[in-house]
Amino acid sequence: AIRNGGGWIGYAVSTPLVALVTTILAVPILVILLFFGILVITATPVSKVKERLSKLFNWGSGKVSDARAARAEEAFEISDTPPFETPLVQGFVHDDEEEELDEESFDEEFTVEIPREPTPVTAPTAISPSAPKHAKQMLLTGDTKYVLPSMDLLKTGPTAKAKSKANDVVVAALSEVFEQFGVECRVTGFMRGPTVTRYEVELGNGVKVEAITALSKNISYAVASGDVRILSPIPGKSAVGIEIPNTDREIVALGDVLRSSVAGNDTHPMVIALGKDVEGNFICANLAKMPHLLVAGATGAGKSSMINSLVVSILMRSTPDDVRLVMIDPKRVELTSYEGIPHLIAPIITNPKKAADVLAWVVREMDMRYDDLSAFGFRHIDDFNKAVRSGKLTVPEGSERILEPYPYLLIIIDELADLMMVAAREVEESIVRITQLARAAGIHLVIATQRPSVDIVTGLIKANVPSRLSFATSSLADSRVILDTPGAEKLVGQGDGLFLPMGASKAMRIQGAYVSERETEAIVNHVKAQLQPVYRLDLTAPIKAHVIEDDIGDDMDLLLQAVQLVVSTQFGSTSMLQRKLRIGFAKAGRLMDLMESRGIVGPTEGSKARTVLITAEQMPDVLEQLQGNL
Repeated sequence: AIRNGGGWIGYAVSTPLVALVTTILAVPILVILLFFGILVITATPVSKVKERLSKLFNWGSGKVSDARAARAEEAFEISDTPPFETPLVQGFVHDDEEEELDEESFDEEFTVEIPREPTPVTAPTAISPSAPKHAKQMLLTGDTKYVLPSMDLLKTGPTAKAKSKANDVVVAALSEVFEQFGVECRVTGFMRGPTVTRYEVELGNGVKVEAITALSKNISYAVASGDVRILSPIPGKSAVGIEIPNTDREIVALGDVLRSSVAGNDTHPMVIALGKDVEGNFICANLAKMPHLLVAGATGAGKSSMINSLVVSILMRSTPDDVRLVMIDPKRVELTSYEGIPHLIAPIITNPKKAADVLAWVVREMDMRYDDLSAFGFRHIDDFNKAVRSGKLTVPEGSERILEPYPYLLIIIDELADLMMVAAREVEESIVRITQLARAAGIHLVIATQRPSVDIVTGLIKANVPSRLSFATSSLADSRVILDTPGAEKLVGQGDGLFLPMGASKAMRIQGAYVSERETEAIVNHVKAQLQPVYRLDLTAPIKAHVIEDDIGDDMDLLLQAVQLVVSTQFGSTSMLQRKLRIGFAKAGRLMDLMESRGIVGPTEGSKARTVLITAEQMPDVLEQLQGNL
């Protein structure tokens, strides 16, 4: 009967149970097992059974609709959160079905879908009268809010390969070379990067490292590559590294670097994407910590692509209130695509002589920031900005000045050689002054050149720019100028570079990130569509030149000292000038004649001292007239 009623499965389950505990006990046991089976399937703890049954009852009686309506009303309450309290960069999770980009299709045309209805944003927070007003906050007026570009504007690159057939061929070739020359060592592994693969070689007992480096030409011959670079040893490992270019190179997309956890974990607005190292790790750098960067490389080595990646990184992560840009492009072709973005404080500078004036303005801006830091007792511009935003700083009574946070100021010089040929002295003085002092003022400098010779990258500039990035150079001498070590002359070009950050003992090899022109155009259009740039008039206005009369010549400093000495003592004596200024009689007499011709002292009266015609109160005006400032 059991078999006929429940089938063979029911018969197989019930027969042993009935034989053990009779039919009366078997039914409750099966009911209890059914109950626990439902709890396991629905993942419901025993303590939550009552709550789940209550929810099920409410759902059946229609009460859940009222609860959902209440939650919906709460969800649409207007938030008081300011628009920039969220991190600038959020984590990104790659989807398995996301479109990948190979080398052939990387630069193909693509379109970006823009939603027809704008994304709802929170209502603007009202500013209380006691809060500090932002005099230069011309970017967030009214209901306008600046929205950072979406990561969807940057495409992803191809999937990185961990191994290829070419790697096995190279390992066999290296082992054969070591065996032929009787060097006791073996290849223990390799790390494949986007451009080169680093093969790790362990030496046997009693084998010198020089035995490997001496075989560099033989290794190049065996692997059929002239760009072999040997690291002896690999930093942090007891092994010698042999870096050999890949036959199938991979493109490092800027979108991959900015989506990585390295960039997502650091929300600082001055973080830039550099690329990927030999071990496959994404490399980002914070310009605020560098604090300046010197980039060099021959034509076509990837220098311009790196500058584009740097600018796009800033546009993707920072608002115009966070970072302002000054771009100097004497070549007139590299940075013109960024003309009109709201981050600029002046049109892109293409005239080398005008660039020298702009750098002089940056020095004055730096001095003004340091005056504020000194007056309010802060050591860094970040601390000053925090105090201004919190309303802790107040101006003296009677002052009409309105305190506001200072943005970071990034100056990008695309070709230093053109500036040094036109105004070498003024440019070098300004660059040295900026690199020495501008870190605490929030001013940072990126200098790029394709001629890293000693007359362009002078010793003073090198000493004050500790962070270097060198792409392929044309000679060993250029590599030594930019990195102080050889190695850049063996790079393979197209973004292959050596990055030497401040404080590092050895340079790391990286493949620079690449951003296509269409991606750059899409991001620039997104930025320009929101805001228009507001330029600083004092930066672009011509600086009044100091007019020095021909009869003064190079004696301006001595003449100023002589005027101060004569007016302060009210004693016009040539012998006094000789003693005090430690000059000869002829020079002292000439200075006295110059002062006479300008009405500072009277004519000679024999052996008597000359009469001083101006007072100490008139001396500042006289000094300014001599310097050509009036």
